[in-house]
Amino acid sequence: MRDALRHVLLHLVTPLLMCLGMGLAYMGAFVTPEPNDMPVAVVGSGQQTQLLAQNIKDKAGDALDVRTLADREQAVDALKSLDIAGAYVPDAKSPELIVATAGSDMSATAAQKLFTPVAAKQGLPLKVTDVAPPVEDDPTGQGLFFLLVAVSIGSYASVAVLGAAGAGLRMRARAGLVVGVSFAVSLIGAALAGPIFHLVHQGLWGVWAMAWLYAAGILFIGVGLHTFLKRWTTLAMMVLFVMLNFTTSGGLFRPELQNGFFGSLHAFWNGAGFVEGIRSHLYFGGHGLGRHVWTLAAWLLLGLLAVGVAALWERRNPGLPDAAAGARETEVQEEEMEESVAV
Repeated sequence: MRDALRHVLLHLVTPLLMCLGMGLAYMGAFVTPEPNDMPVAVVGSGQQTQLLAQNIKDKAGDALDVRTLADREQAVDALKSLDIAGAYVPDAKSPELIVATAGSDMSATAAQKLFTPVAAKQGLPLKVTDVAPPVEDDPTGQGLFFLLVAVSIGSYASVAVLGAAGAGLRMRARAGLVVGVSFAVSLIGAALAGPIFHLVHQGLWGVWAMAWLYAAGILFIGVGLHTFLKRWTTLAMMVLFVMLNFTTSGGLFRPELQNGFFGSLHAFWNGAGFVEGIRSHLYFGGHGLGRHVWTLAAWLLLGLLAVGVAALWERRNPGLPDAAAGARETEVQEEEMEESVAV
């Protein structure tokens, strides 16, 4: 009886840590979004433009990074390069705010809230121009975030099966299964993004390729970690590819609307590479696409390294769990994975 109770309590540690981690990550990243050095621009030349920009900066403090751009064309180029969240064009008759909502609907909304009072001081309405809108089937541009969620769940949920049920297989065989599963997950992701929900109207093969890189990276890392972490692999995958991944991807809030911790992870985490890479591919003429693809490739290489180290460890430390033990472990991990997916 005592041993059974200890066994149950031990298995309860994982969902309780998931609860704590998910609360800290999601509430820390999403509950109170505030500008943090959010880059915006005031368009024009001359002393009046400089004074307006400085006045906005003085009132906002560290919340804004205010710069000036000489003309509207430069402002549009900066928006399409995702260098700024919004550009204000002062005008005596019709002041204008230029945004690119495909880059971030939330950042565009924040910029509109910022500059609407500026125009109101002139007694004029603010004209808002969107130079990079998302497709009509994804009006907020957040469909890419939910595509990230779908591909992520398909990937990390498969780790429990490949790591545990496949424990009796050689690492080479498990690696081959990873390639096949990641291919299947990426095809599902491409189908969801294209013919099913029409988030992608062109460039679907590029979206599929990034989905495969992303899924393969997660699966290889998970299978490699399973050799060392065993039943704790589920928790590790949740931390890496849910708690820290979804919150830093930029799918809901770009880094300029998050605190320094989550904003800094956005620069190199794989979910950010996936979301920003697809945005660049679909809406911004491939600007910065190479860097995002290299981010995904780096995570894939990390996964291959993890599998390679795990293969050497297993070769030097024979005595892998038999199929029955692997099946029992799979049942436990699948139950934990179901809990994590429900969260």
